[in-house]
Amino acid sequence: MNVLFLSELFYPHGGGAELATYLYAKLLSEEDFDVVVVTNRFLGEPEVSKNGNLTTYRLPLFKKDGSAKYSTSKRFDVLFSSFMRKLMKSADVIYIPRFWYSAIPLAKAYRKPVVTHLHDYIPICPLAILYDVSKDKVCDRSSPLCPPRCVYTYEKTHGRGFTGTLASIALNSTIGPFFGKFLRFSDAIICVSRAQREMIIKGERPLRGKTYVIHNPLPELSYLEMEGDDFAYFGGPDYLKGFHTLYCAVGHVKQANYRVTKIHATKFPSSFRQLTNSLSRLQILLYGKLDNDGCERVYRQVRAVIVPSVCPEPWPYVVVEAIVRGRFVIASSTGGIPEQVEGCKGALLFETGNCKQLAEAIESARSLERETIIDLGFQNRETFLKRFSNQTTVRRFIDVCEQLT
Repeated sequence: MNVLFLSELFYPHGGGAELATYLYAKLLSEEDFDVVVVTNRFLGEPEVSKNGNLTTYRLPLFKKDGSAKYSTSKRFDVLFSSFMRKLMKSADVIYIPRFWYSAIPLAKAYRKPVVTHLHDYIPICPLAILYDVSKDKVCDRSSPLCPPRCVYTYEKTHGRGFTGTLASIALNSTIGPFFGKFLRFSDAIICVSRAQREMIIKGERPLRGKTYVIHNPLPELSYLEMEGDDFAYFGGPDYLKGFHTLYCAVGHVKQANYRVTKIHATKFPSSFRQLTNSLSRLQILLYGKLDNDGCERVYRQVRAVIVPSVCPEPWPYVVVEAIVRGRFVIASSTGGIPEQVEGCKGALLFETGNCKQLAEAIESARSLERETIIDLGFQNRETFLKRFSNQTTVRRFIDVCEQLT
């Protein structure tokens, strides 16, 4: 079977969604599927690369600082090129793993089955987060449009300039809602968790009959020995990742006279280094974006990973990595996180945004004997790997494709 991936970004670019896309491409190619990926080309990358049954074509879809979501969608010159038409005609299934929704109607014009993968909440939220930052709560989706105030607050909390913020308000309040309409042309829609699916079909009932839940593939990670007794947070300064909740919780730790805990916090840009001294006094140590070796060094120093996200993340890889690495997990009870840690004895969930509960969870994890928390980390890993496997994930994906062809 030939599967055509149309993905604006492809690993190592992007985040968890792009990692999942790469893993699907790799796993399918290992199952003797012919996988073709069309993605953006960045400086220094080859136009085409081939690894066994996996072929990747890189085209100049957008500039480095451009919007992958909207810039690619309007590239009709690429969609209607002879190159793309040839790829679509030869494909048995066309797979849209991210935002290239404008390709769906064209694929249907060629009578090709389309599988769309949702790693966020695009059908019911143009910002993809389903969180109203202006009201600091999960969006109730009483309107199909993103409120301008929500978009404005979201962009400002992410450091966007005035011009970029206005452009985002215009795009997400006008073009964004049409993404959900494009999705209705899909033959199958994959959600990454039960929680995500329920939220999406609640807002887009026409999608109910064509949605499937398939958990994302697992990255190739091994258990790491625990050498230190610190904690880690891997979300950067992003409001949605809950750094403000963590910062507030550290204040409660001191107020309650708990023992001060050292927290390694990663993905902080250089502009935040001015806060290094003040945060280090609170035992929060800032790092930039780390490579694999850097992440492993941090993991060896920590007994627990903190995931204080405020938005309902469908299937955060940070939780997966923490469990597979054999670590205790402290996380907010939102989105697909409860589904991920289900059955894991070495996990504490707290009410989303509740600083006091997070502080209490940190103290509970800190007070555990070293042997106990190591054992709980082992149990987390074993429980998780019994529930999820790449063999099961790719088999379910193949089953969906075979039903359509």
